[in-house]
Amino acid sequence: MIRVLLVDDQALFRAGIRMLVSSQPDMEIVGEAGNGQEALAAVATGRPDVVLMDIRMPVMDGLTATAEILSRPEPPRVVMLTTFDLDEAAARAIRQGASGFLLKDADPEFLLAAIRTVHAGSSVIAASATRELFAHFTAETRPVPESFAALTDREQEIFALAARGLSNAEIAGREFLSEATVKTHISRILTKLSLRDRVQLVVFAFEHGLA
Repeated sequence: MIRVLLVDDQALFRAGIRMLVSSQPDMEIVGEAGNGQEALAAVATGRPDVVLMDIRMPVMDGLTATAEILSRPEPPRVVMLTTFDLDEAAARAIRQGASGFLLKDADPEFLLAAIRTVHAGSSVIAASATRELFAHFTAETRPVPESFAALTDREQEIFALAARGLSNAEIAGREFLSEATVKTHISRILTKLSLRDRVQLVVFAFEHGLA
């Protein structure tokens, strides 16, 4: 079962998401919170796998709560919920380590697929949307770290395609590789660059002028 914590200050919105998630045979809601402060306590007691975190809330906002949650040992995956498709706050959350963001008006099936994708260890589906977000908000680039030189030529090619938001299947088709091989390459790239997932890979690419 995928254990989900829902954090949003709108009770009606929480009720809708609760019904949707609870209808799935592989998911359960293990807690709800109306602000970031309540979320910190709910993470400790509910031990969720995935947290759906609203950004703008009273008492403590989602950015502050996300930073605190991700600083803890073995934190859950955090997906930001926003009403804006180009949201600077969402970009900041992703820099902090969130696994991506979803629009609050996303289709129900899209939200459920995102929860499963994040739980499986990948970034939330919209890596390409995240790419557009950082193209819009990234300021001046930073020097490329020495760790990037540790990537092989093939890994650098796959890094560039992943940074553009291509899926494993799309990269496999373009590079004439199996999806399993692409997945192995991506895993090695993330390890060498000390990145947690593909969203952080996109962030890395933009921050260092590699996109």
